[in-house]
Amino acid sequence: MQQPFFSTYRKIIISGPCSAETENQLVETASLLAQDSRINLLRAGIWKPRTRPDTFEGVGEIGLNWLQAAKHQTGLATTTEVASARHAEMAMKYGVDVLWLGARTTVNPFLVQEIADALKGVRVPVMIKNPISPDIELWQGAIDRIHRAGIHDVALVHRGFKTYGQTEFRNTPLWQIPIEIKRRFPEIPMICDPSHICGKRSLLSQVAQTSIDLDFSGLMIESHINPDQAWSDAEQQLTPEDLKKMLDHLIWRSASVIENKSTEPLHALRAQMDKIDEELIRLLGERMKLADLVGACKKDNNITILQTERWNEIRNRLLDKAISLGLSQEFIHQYIDAVHMESISHQNKIMNI
Repeated sequence: MQQPFFSTYRKIIISGPCSAETENQLVETASLLAQDSRINLLRAGIWKPRTRPDTFEGVGEIGLNWLQAAKHQTGLATTTEVASARHAEMAMKYGVDVLWLGARTTVNPFLVQEIADALKGVRVPVMIKNPISPDIELWQGAIDRIHRAGIHDVALVHRGFKTYGQTEFRNTPLWQIPIEIKRRFPEIPMICDPSHICGKRSLLSQVAQTSIDLDFSGLMIESHINPDQAWSDAEQQLTPEDLKKMLDHLIWRSASVIENKSTEPLHALRAQMDKIDEELIRLLGERMKLADLVGACKKDNNITILQTERWNEIRNRLLDKAISLGLSQEFIHQYIDAVHMESISHQNKIMNI
């Protein structure tokens, strides 16, 4: 495969079964996927890092032979997850075209470094999934370690995060984290993995479209010739036919603005937003000046910084007002709490002068 890999595609579409189960299952799935020219890369789990030891953990090395057979029959490039240096070395031995580091690996800097050391001097594309926990620095750390190994043909995969409490998603998207990583590494393609975010087929299209609208470079979606009988993650896999239908309905948009008469309203709206943003920052600055004065007053009167009853009253009042203005509860909770913590920080400095 010619280097670099990821920059050769305007859109990167990766698909295949969660796990390689049998040679027939993998090759037949690959053959159906290869009929769609939009599919760039065949994925299949050979080793499956599982939470419990009594669940299917992958077929191991024999599955690499099956990936070779699928590539030979279809011409599709191949990728699999590697969770150790040994996995990486075996995958390259069998000619796997692209390696990926999974969420349970990215969360462990020792494992990432071990794999990075095994890749020194090798030219192989690598995908790095976000860590299983919502820790942006761990994700960046994995990127840095792979880069320092001399691997620069890299893509990132957003597969959601384990968070406290129940949500409609298997792994909460927390879109702000991949957006921030995209800001830090604008040259690295960001791929969305709706399968692991959603955990069920009914949400796949919605999450895929959201990622496209956020200027992601592609999708990794699990497919299987018989999803309901899959040995792992059955509820989130599509048949190749259903995958084609989903891709047909997605709307791909451009990140660049083509200057013409129809974009004039966009520029005018952006100018208004810029002025409001500047005013919001100015007002926040004014609010924190008042927080300094409040801190001084509390210090003079020996009053604690945190006044829980008043804070709950303010929070509820602002929340009701924000909802009436069409703001989401999630956003306003985050905003109010952030402003409150900044106010506490200002008052704390004044109290301890």
